[in-house]
Amino acid sequence: MNLEIDLAGRRVLVIGAERLSRRAVARYRAAGADVERLQDPVAVTQAVLEAADLVVLVDGAPVDGQAPPRGPDGGGSLRGQCRRAGVLLTREAAAVEAGHVTLIGGGPGALGLLTLDAAEALREADIVLYDRLAPTEALAELAPAAELIDVGKLPGHHRVPQSGINDLLVHHALAGRHVVRLKGGDPFVFGRGSEELAACIQAGVPCRVVPGVSSAISVPAAAGIPVTHRGVSHLFTVVSGHAPLTDEEHLHLAGLGGTVVVLMGVSTLPQLVAGLGRAGMRADMPVAVVERGYSASQRTTAGTLSTIVTAAGAARCQSPAVLVIGEVVRVGLDLQGEAAHLARLTESLAS
Repeated sequence: MNLEIDLAGRRVLVIGAERLSRRAVARYRAAGADVERLQDPVAVTQAVLEAADLVVLVDGAPVDGQAPPRGPDGGGSLRGQCRRAGVLLTREAAAVEAGHVTLIGGGPGALGLLTLDAAEALREADIVLYDRLAPTEALAELAPAAELIDVGKLPGHHRVPQSGINDLLVHHALAGRHVVRLKGGDPFVFGRGSEELAACIQAGVPCRVVPGVSSAISVPAAAGIPVTHRGVSHLFTVVSGHAPLTDEEHLHLAGLGGTVVVLMGVSTLPQLVAGLGRAGMRADMPVAVVERGYSASQRTTAGTLSTIVTAAGAARCQSPAVLVIGEVVRVGLDLQGEAAHLARLTESLAS
């Protein structure tokens, strides 16, 4: 239940078994409340009620038909006791006892691109294993009852290997917890989400996948670049730039036409453009490097196949970034009135 009140310093009484009420207790403590938990209404005294600002009854704890709370008036249900004491009584869902995992795609990092299903899963999480490119700025508010564990990978450094992440998911789920795996983008687009799903299935752990907004589409859009455009490109290919491509892959990409979107490709940009050039892609093909899409420091560096390496080097482009190769880059620049800038940049770099 969402209450539009400031709970900092307020006295909150949570009634319910420890297993069932653990999320409610953690959530109210995270909001700054002074929380006391009692097993059932029988243990509630009039003095305890009068000292409380809010009483939270977790589903599964009895209300009526049980022994009444002890008090000077000698009886009445918990609901009646709270009414007479002038204390607000609310109900909350019990924590799910069966452990399970939710794989969430968090989008490119902007909080507004998190889906409603993802936000709901985070609210009900006991454990959140998150990546560095996921929307993490408000994670404590999104998952107020959860333990937050950073398992993010840095370029060239994985503080927790993939096998370790898989083990953590299974371990916490088998202990009866709701484990959320929060990933940037979409969990099944270069996110190893399928490996994590496989680990859960093998261990007999129920697992749900909540798709996310892939940076392959959203980051070019943030820069005003459509990945398809009528009469210009009717297809797009998404490629991982984590490692250099083979000559055969360069030849395939160059022959497909349309738009090429490369994720994690800043470090392999020189090999990529050289390979595409050898495969027959024309030298004046527009290319854009979009850094840190949807952030306050988002930046686009534009050039052509023959000039983008120099342009990206001069701009000191860094990850995270998305590369876009194709005529749609020119369309995007035209829409923003920057096509003339691209022409001047190409001319100056070529001279």
